[in-house]
Amino acid sequence: MKAWNPNSWRDFPIKQQPTYNDLDKLKKVETELASYPPLIFAEEARNLKAQLADVVNGKSFLLQGGDCAESFTSFNANNIKDLFKVMMQMAVVLTFSGGCPVVKVGRVAGQFAKPRSADFEEINGIALPSYRGDIVNNIDFTEKDRIPKAKKLLKAYNQSAATLNLLRAFARGGMADLSKVHSWNLDFVKDNRLGEMYEQLANKISETLDFMQACGITAGNTAQLRETVLYTSHEALLLNYEEALTRRDSLTNDWYNCSAHMLWIGDRTRELDGAHIEYFRGIKNPIGCKVGPSMKEDELIKLIDALNPENEAGRLNLIVRMGNEKIADNFPNLLRKVKSEGKNVLWSSDPMHGNTIKTDNGYKTRDFEAILGEVKQFFQIHKAEGTYAGGIHLEMTGQNVTECTGSSSSAITAEGLASRYHTQCDPRLNADQALELSFMIAETLKEARS
Repeated sequence: MKAWNPNSWRDFPIKQQPTYNDLDKLKKVETELASYPPLIFAEEARNLKAQLADVVNGKSFLLQGGDCAESFTSFNANNIKDLFKVMMQMAVVLTFSGGCPVVKVGRVAGQFAKPRSADFEEINGIALPSYRGDIVNNIDFTEKDRIPKAKKLLKAYNQSAATLNLLRAFARGGMADLSKVHSWNLDFVKDNRLGEMYEQLANKISETLDFMQACGITAGNTAQLRETVLYTSHEALLLNYEEALTRRDSLTNDWYNCSAHMLWIGDRTRELDGAHIEYFRGIKNPIGCKVGPSMKEDELIKLIDALNPENEAGRLNLIVRMGNEKIADNFPNLLRKVKSEGKNVLWSSDPMHGNTIKTDNGYKTRDFEAILGEVKQFFQIHKAEGTYAGGIHLEMTGQNVTECTGSSSSAITAEGLASRYHTQCDPRLNADQALELSFMIAETLKEARS
């Protein structure tokens, strides 16, 4: 295998990349981006890898969630705060009800680029380049808007920096204080059965905190009660952006991608001889790779060996996205093969991407029952094989959107999707649906751990 450096991926075939008209301008933007400060510190990525190793060993659970694609136009403090709140709600449900520490990783502060099934989109006989996320082009269907613009890379960096700054403030500045567990409940969640379930749990936590305070353990003298860490992650699709933010760590002399704590490879770009595998093998961050229904057993072992040659626990997260109707046929053999080879990997479930459908009125959606069905089967298969179902990976939002149908708490029909359908690309669970799913996972997690 050839020597690795941050730009060695450029010698390999690559998919899902935009075509820029002005390559000189693109080069100038890449050079400018490379001069910017890193968004994360390498030690933070090492801390995350250590926590993910605990997940691999069955001591913790990974909660990874956030936007399908972040938007420049909907970027504001309230949306970031609402995502933080629902992540905290889900984490406290999983921790308290499931009896398990939770590692929190957001799809945030960098989740801008999106792979597409086709290079062009056609409407009324007009074909234009596909929308590939705000970091590349605009969602409006005009020739001008669909032209990739290099300067969008800089705007994505600036928005990521601002988002990460606010998330750090929330996590360390008081919003994560367990005594505020009641205030995490979003307004539109409060007045239904799910809100009542959460309030009952919050009351139990408050009673526990009162007891601990009586014993002398308070938020004032115990940082774990008032602070948390929310790590960031995104699909590293645009490798010119990722290369510009790849830096050599001064403490270890290793290379880290400093755009996020964790990066993953999508199911469309995981070719063993492709540019994305080449780039990912050289960075020391914890990384992930989507595992879809087309993955073969031997191919998966070769991929694991390429990305995690030292077989480190916490290095590689395999994110299973089979679909409710395919996971039972496709996943068990992969799991058995990886187990028989003694590979230390984290298994998490992405129940979103394999369950996307299009309604008669033209909306992409996902049915909550299909999402729940895939998650249940994921846990059942692990239980049958004696392995650990380590995490969940969700496209979700803290906003009161109508993008996924079903669930008992949020009875959204296909006809009701148009009410508040705001996604930039794929349908997301709203806060109701995400919280409902976390209660269900908590029960399954408790059974699995017992």
